[in-house]
Amino acid sequence: MPKGVYKLPDIKNEPILSYAPGTAERVSLKQKLAELNKGEVDIPMIIDGKEVRTNDKRDIRPPHNHQQLLGHYHQGDNSHVKMAIDAALKAKPAWEAMSWESRAAIFLKAADLIAGPYRSDFNAVTMIGQSKNAFQSEIDAVCELIDFYRYNVKNMMEIYKMQPNSSPGVWNRMVWRPLEGFIFALSPFNFTSIAANLGGAPALMGNTIVWKPSKTAIYSAYLIMKVLKEAGLPDGVINLVYVGGREATEVIFNHRDFAGLHFTGSTAVFNSMWGTIGKNISKYKSYPRIVGETGGKDYIFAEETADAKQVATAITRGAFEYQGQKCSAASRAFIPSNIWEETLKFVKEDLSKVKTGVVEDFSNFVNAVIDEDSFDKLAKAIDDAKASPDAEVVCGGTYDKSTGYFIHPTLIQAKTPDYITMKEELFGPILTVYVYEPKDIEQTLDILDSSTDYALTGAIFSSDRYMIEKLTSRLMHTAGNFYINDKPTGAVVDQQPFGGGRGSGTNDKAGSVLNLLRWVSPQCIKETFVTATDYMYPNFLEE
Repeated sequence: MPKGVYKLPDIKNEPILSYAPGTAERVSLKQKLAELNKGEVDIPMIIDGKEVRTNDKRDIRPPHNHQQLLGHYHQGDNSHVKMAIDAALKAKPAWEAMSWESRAAIFLKAADLIAGPYRSDFNAVTMIGQSKNAFQSEIDAVCELIDFYRYNVKNMMEIYKMQPNSSPGVWNRMVWRPLEGFIFALSPFNFTSIAANLGGAPALMGNTIVWKPSKTAIYSAYLIMKVLKEAGLPDGVINLVYVGGREATEVIFNHRDFAGLHFTGSTAVFNSMWGTIGKNISKYKSYPRIVGETGGKDYIFAEETADAKQVATAITRGAFEYQGQKCSAASRAFIPSNIWEETLKFVKEDLSKVKTGVVEDFSNFVNAVIDEDSFDKLAKAIDDAKASPDAEVVCGGTYDKSTGYFIHPTLIQAKTPDYITMKEELFGPILTVYVYEPKDIEQTLDILDSSTDYALTGAIFSSDRYMIEKLTSRLMHTAGNFYINDKPTGAVVDQQPFGGGRGSGTNDKAGSVLNLLRWVSPQCIKETFVTATDYMYPNFLEE
């Protein structure tokens, strides 16, 4: 095969379309939403490139209209997990031997397909299936997904360029091998882009994948596979199965060829899987790579010189966009007493204009939470706050699941800093505020640092540069993604590589070189051009 040192196309972040009234993209998306809302979708698993259907069909219903039946997906079992593993192992030799530029071309083509002919499909499927508004879907299911696929290719090249030095007469080379075995990708409901990247990143580096998406994001997962297949992904490289978590892990974590876990989800699930992998470590051919981004109790911390309007805007956007169902969403805030009343006034003004409802109405800022279990948990947290002497609901606090799972943006003021919603992750449009006295800032920072095990995102607000520097240093370990005078959400691939530490994950920074390095096993090759024929070294010679 002809060889060359190839130059990639220019890699840039995908521009975000506005979907403003009168734009072509708005018209196209509305048409696609109307088309998909007709329903009758039938979604099979994809194993070894083949559609696999079962007799166990499960409903797909929009969270914002649970009376509407969009169609069905085919639930699998242990046997389908085994089939997927077999398919991944069968596909592995040819896939890992494929030239890097051919693997790159598949993902670059997929990115262009998403940016072009499938843009409305990805937005519409994510909006309907996961209840995202047009803007939230555009930045996730289109732009971030495209950025993951394109920048992963760029970062793969950067890794391949990482080569050792050589001495005279020797050529040292680093070979970046895929891992031995298969990778298990376990993806969440809230980001189509993350779901696509959990299997896509390891696959780009030559690995083969068993992928289990969240049951509430199967519609978008199937579309991802459809586009990857059109882009040229060979059969068996990524195998999509719809099974229960226990069914998947019982098979996968007992398999000798299990080589790695790429996960986004809850801390409890991640901890449980890590423990199982540890117990089974003697069963594996090699030590599995474990990469996970988990929960967060993300914060906004304002100090007394902060601008109240800026803080309020960060609260409205950071806590309530996509119903707070982001790992990075602000769910606790520490506001000094001197700006609290003004901040609350601005938040109330914002929320008085915020509309809640179905995704088809583009003016709705807030849509539904993902399912009834989530709704019930959030509704209980609101009711508990209303009944507690240690908390007060100062904004919102209403909810309704008669037609969809709607929780209205809610602001709880905690009377004590250890109130439960200041510590535990809720994953919904609820923010808890603790108002502190400026003189107690040191004690309040200690509370922020010690009251939760999470360390994913955090934001500080101040107009005092000395204080900004002090807070940045003091809060160093409280967030893997740290924001100064901005909301703690909205990380962009190649600009703010995303991931947290402590109980929030392994901090391997999705979309960066750091993540891709986890999916390769380097081999160093030394080639000597003139080989020694005398075992003696000069120091052994006689005088």
